Amino acid sequence: MAERPVPPGADTDPGDAGDVFGDPGDGPAHFGAAVAAVVRSIPPGHVMTYGDVAAVLGSRASRAVGKVMAHEGADLPWWRVVRSGGLLPTGHESRALEQHRTEGTPLRQGATAWRIDMRRARWSPDQDADAPTDPA
Repeated sequence: MAERPVPPGADTDPGDAGDVFGDPGDGPAHFGAAVAAVVRSIPPGHVMTYGDVAAVLGSRASRAVGKVMAHEGADLPWWRVVRSGGLLPTGHESRALEQHRTEGTPLRQGATAWRIDMRRARWSPDQDADAPTDPA
């Protein structure tokens, strides 16, 4: 399989202590690479919403995050990005549920479908992966 081209301006030095997720303002290719970096950083058993991913990048473009996930998400832990109410990605619910069960992601049975227990599973790059998301 051929390597993907590196977006112009992308940081290729893994030892660089600079901004891990880059500046999404450098264009669509760089935004996609930044989204991918955020998604790869989500630890097993945790999730972020599309809006959370956008916010980490200094954006409000949750739909653009969804578009990146739709086009490039196959190589990412796509099941760790969910809708704001904790609902699993549309059209991929059963595969995502299987992944979440394998990872031990906190779930709850909703009225019509399984949902992520966002209080317990939501994650941010600013927090320790092993720390609870709710102090209670």
